Amino acid sequence: MSRWHRCSIRGRLTVLAGIVMAILCTAVAIFAMVMVRQAAIEHGSDQLFARAVTMGGQARLKVPDLRKHPDQTIQILDPDGVVATATPDMAGRPRMSNVRPDVDAFAVTHTCDGQVFPGRCRIVLVYPFHRHDGVWKLLMAAPGVPWYVGPQLLIPVVVGWVLLVGVAAAGTHRIVGKALEPVYDISGNLARITADDLGHRVPAPRYRDELRGLVETVNRTLDRTQSAVQQQLDFASDASHDLRSPLTAMRTQIEEALMDPRHADWLRTANALLDSVERMQSLIGDLLQLARLDTGVTGNREAISLTELVRHELDRQPRKVTVDHHLASGVTVDGDRIGLTRLLNNLLDNAERHAASAITVTLELHPGTAVLQVCDDGEGIAPEQREAIFKRFARLEASRARDPGGTGLGLPIARQIAQLHGGTLTAEDSPHGARFVVRLPLAPAPGTL
Repeated sequence: MSRWHRCSIRGRLTVLAGIVMAILCTAVAIFAMVMVRQAAIEHGSDQLFARAVTMGGQARLKVPDLRKHPDQTIQILDPDGVVATATPDMAGRPRMSNVRPDVDAFAVTHTCDGQVFPGRCRIVLVYPFHRHDGVWKLLMAAPGVPWYVGPQLLIPVVVGWVLLVGVAAAGTHRIVGKALEPVYDISGNLARITADDLGHRVPAPRYRDELRGLVETVNRTLDRTQSAVQQQLDFASDASHDLRSPLTAMRTQIEEALMDPRHADWLRTANALLDSVERMQSLIGDLLQLARLDTGVTGNREAISLTELVRHELDRQPRKVTVDHHLASGVTVDGDRIGLTRLLNNLLDNAERHAASAITVTLELHPGTAVLQVCDDGEGIAPEQREAIFKRFARLEASRARDPGGTGLGLPIARQIAQLHGGTLTAEDSPHGARFVVRLPLAPAPGTL
């Protein structure tokens, strides 16, 4: 990983703010120096023009002796373009400029010709003037303007550039630090949360901003995590209790037989052990099913005729009580065949355990929903207990009396399968007995999304 990626958000933003401000300041400085330089060149040109007008007026009457002007840089060309006279610093040198303006105009150039001005740049003005023998030219030069104009401009620009970039970087560093202080607090609070202290929550900031939304999301996630962990702990506790019961019974039966092995009824003992093993096998199967459902693992989803599935299961497995059914045709859902079969059989097994003489299975087609009802003519379920029966390992007194070997996982598994299919399973009112209602979304029609 590069050093940039290892840098903190605060550091990266500080560097970026400094770079952006440096680019802006550089652009502004270049623009300002170009404008000031252009203004300086125009000012120098104006001064040259003023002097040229004065000297040109004198030269119309008499060509002056430029040796008397050692502090200036001047050349005068005759009508043939030959240097007629020049100041001492231009004596013997080529013409300062070859520009040929109109006879009634003038021209200004900025030249750095090494032959005329070695190592220097000059502003050169070409000013034509008339004499009796033709058009002469007055060439005057002034010191050129460097790109930085001068120290009086360059030093303030450099100092201002450094100050602005420094202030921008320092300000960004401080502002980002202040903005990230709640994030540091959140990180510190989250670091104190351990597996043994899932009840701790992150305090919400005072202001309703993005950080408050983040804290609320984190706290909701912690609530779900705590609920899931508590559910797993309760599940493990209940599972261990239900597994110990058949194991304890098996151990007791074996120990009793071994106390007097010659007179023990091993056939009766084996049958008793077989009952305990079957109960353990059923319980372990239910636990594995719950583990798969908790992780959201389902089989292949496909369009399934719920009508045919229910009819096949009712015909396949005979029951100890009468089973009546009323099945609507053409009811199709999108789901896992094995899971839906398990859901139906769990409801039928539960109804069979509690029915007095009959079970009624109804499948109806409602708008967008398939409604499956399994009813029995037993004692029914009290309204205050209709949610309790869907808790894992929860068994009512009537259920324990009818089936002591039950696991209390059939209905929870059935509800979880319904929920994984986007549906619901509820215990609802019934004139007599219990009525379980499954609602599942219908499969989309072919050709639709």
